[in-house]
Amino acid sequence: MEIGISSFAETTPDPRTGAVLPHPQRLREVVAEIETADRVGLDVYGLGEHHRADYASSAPAVVLAAAASRTTRIRLTSAVTVLSSADPVRVFQDFATLDGLSNGRAEIIAGRGSFIESFPLFGQDLDDYDELFAENLELLLAIRAGERVTWRGGHRPAIHDLGVYPRPVQDPLPVWIGVGGNPQSVVRAGTLGLPLAIAIIGGMPEQFGPLADLYRRAGAAAGHDPATLRVATHSHGFVAPTEDEAVRTAFGSIQVAMNTIGRERGWHHYSRTSFEAARSPRGALLVGDPEQVAAKIVHQHRHLGIDRFMLHVSVGTLPHADVLRAVELLGTEVAPRVRAALDRG
Repeated sequence: MEIGISSFAETTPDPRTGAVLPHPQRLREVVAEIETADRVGLDVYGLGEHHRADYASSAPAVVLAAAASRTTRIRLTSAVTVLSSADPVRVFQDFATLDGLSNGRAEIIAGRGSFIESFPLFGQDLDDYDELFAENLELLLAIRAGERVTWRGGHRPAIHDLGVYPRPVQDPLPVWIGVGGNPQSVVRAGTLGLPLAIAIIGGMPEQFGPLADLYRRAGAAAGHDPATLRVATHSHGFVAPTEDEAVRTAFGSIQVAMNTIGRERGWHHYSRTSFEAARSPRGALLVGDPEQVAAKIVHQHRHLGIDRFMLHVSVGTLPHADVLRAVELLGTEVAPRVRAALDRG
């Protein structure tokens, strides 16, 4: 099973000082995190796309390209590309360029996005949310299938026998579908035979097992080889040498981040009680020592049959040194425990 990191390049206020990192500093930190993940043997690093002041990464492919020149083996993916409001031609060109620079390590996780800022920013209508995603995914896959494209849709000018360049090293360039729990999106991924990435940031991971099963059934019904129907999960967390240190380090930043979003969406206040419930043995939050974090990854594998797990570090703003150490522990302490447990069956 592949194990990696995901990030949104958060710039929420530091819970200890109230300071907010400048975007350029946070972007450079992300590149250093990717270098560390590569060095310690992690398999993948995913960077999200957001268009808000509290996230520094609005152009993941650019940041990942900076990391491509400093790494040798780690796969580099968006997490996610907000395809509903993006130009699929440009998305393909960006990630094909990344694929060339990294010599075949680029991926796209395409999703509809959990925030709406990109829609007015790029002149899209939120009423077309679902239709835009379906149409843009269709065009992205058409471009992936061949260098000359003829295509017509309802939301952008038609393309008639035009070439899209550069072409990637990988053929085809991997495209995943990222979902937060929408069954329609899960069925779409299975029907198209595209790998599925599920964000598990609340509830109990086993509650997402039926979605993974639905995906595999849809893929089988469409005639796809079960071996190609891969499932990944993405969960918030933090790892430190001891449970006490992990909790003391992570709680404040997670609380600030969750309450920032919660105020916008009408969620209940995220308290210490919320945090402890989420990091309980069956909760979705992976905060603890290497043994505890490994056990929760194994738990997800056993309930969902996942092929890839991505730990979202950090949720909110943490000192860069603490994030780098968490990345290192994930590669050197957590991943070996997970793989040994899976080998034992």
